Amino acid sequence: MKTAVAIRHMAFEDLGSFASVLDRRGWALRYLEAGVDRLDDIDPVEPDLLVVLGGPIGAYEEASYPFIRDELRILERRLQADRPTLGICLGAQMMARALGARVYPGPCKEIGWTPLCLSPEGQVSPPAHLDGALTSMLHWHGDTFDLPHGATRLASTDLYPNQAFSWGRSALALQCHPEVRADRLEHWLIGHAAELAAAGISIPDLRAESARLAPTLEQQGRRFFDAWLTTIDTRP
Repeated sequence: MKTAVAIRHMAFEDLGSFASVLDRRGWALRYLEAGVDRLDDIDPVEPDLLVVLGGPIGAYEEASYPFIRDELRILERRLQADRPTLGICLGAQMMARALGARVYPGPCKEIGWTPLCLSPEGQVSPPAHLDGALTSMLHWHGDTFDLPHGATRLASTDLYPNQAFSWGRSALALQCHPEVRADRLEHWLIGHAAELAAAGISIPDLRAESARLAPTLEQQGRRFFDAWLTTIDTRP
């Protein structure tokens, strides 16, 4: 049985719709809770898949959150070994930093629904299933990163040019949130209430937009993740 390990920073920012894809394929999924579980005890290259999930902290805040150092060490070793690795939001920023790129606060918060603009490379890779012509993507971040050396940009938005990149044969980073489940988004509105208020975002408006767009994204997200797993399954 293949194994997937997901590093989680907040209980409700989990694998979402991706978990059902792993289950259907017969993968065993294990969560590690950042700041609680000992990340330095795991073998960085052993799991068949490592996913680093999102969270409301900066990839550069290791002085306040020392476990970031452990995550970066795990990612550095795993990426060097070219093992399948997926980063979502904070996880994508961690991957960029582990690859030597700069991570820093962006010009503004990008929270809400905005279509992705796929690069030519993105249009012929698994993120093509996240095509903004079909639906909008959920974004929930304020930081950004420079494109790592050797990485391929796959998607952008008007506010943030680096939304998704691939690196090597088996690493994929997505600053957006294609994993969200429509029936779990109320947890996001509650858990991120302070951030939404500080950004001046209307919760009723965001709730209504999410109700309209999230079901389609959930379907697209599953197709994307299934396609990406197929690409890493076929590699030696």
